[in-house]
Amino acid sequence: MKKAAVGFRVHSGWTALVAVSLEKGVPTVLSRQRLQLVETFSFKFRQPFHTAETMRFEDANKFISAVRVAAEHIAYRSLHAVQLDLKKRGYQLDRVGLLLASGKPLPELEKILQSHALIHTADGELFREVLRYASTRCGMQITCTKERGLLERCTEVFSLKAPELLRRVTELGRSFGSPWSQDEKFATLAAWLVFGHAGG
Repeated sequence: MKKAAVGFRVHSGWTALVAVSLEKGVPTVLSRQRLQLVETFSFKFRQPFHTAETMRFEDANKFISAVRVAAEHIAYRSLHAVQLDLKKRGYQLDRVGLLLASGKPLPELEKILQSHALIHTADGELFREVLRYASTRCGMQITCTKERGLLERCTEVFSLKAPELLRRVTELGRSFGSPWSQDEKFATLAAWLVFGHAGG
């Protein structure tokens, strides 16, 4: 069975997902999806720390925890479904490339809710943690890369200059049509990079 990897570029409440395999060392895109990580795609749930900012602290803590638990279940179901679909097509999806923000570790909730900048960071981080949980539950090995250094890391690993790298990743999505934005391109690079780290 051929190996496959999935890359995630995460936003508040959703993620771009691209599954990739290598064919004679050349990446091939197997699947492209935009996964919602909340049942109700509204501001209240997509940006739980923003929502919690308006609540009493005890209620805020409970609300964020509830959003996290629900998102973990959604993420696991979605990722497991991708695994099963690819298995039917002859691919073993056992690796994840997860793009990280460049921020520092977050403080406790009380301090987060006192800072609008930290609230923005925490919303995205919650959904990254949810995808870590789902990937681990699916038995997948996780490789994390800071998004800010993604292109530089890929040029080193693949011995390609940035313009050529971006041209290739743009071509990879041509058969899928729209959307093939920076979200999908960066998710593809994250998945491709996993093979570079694993040595093929």
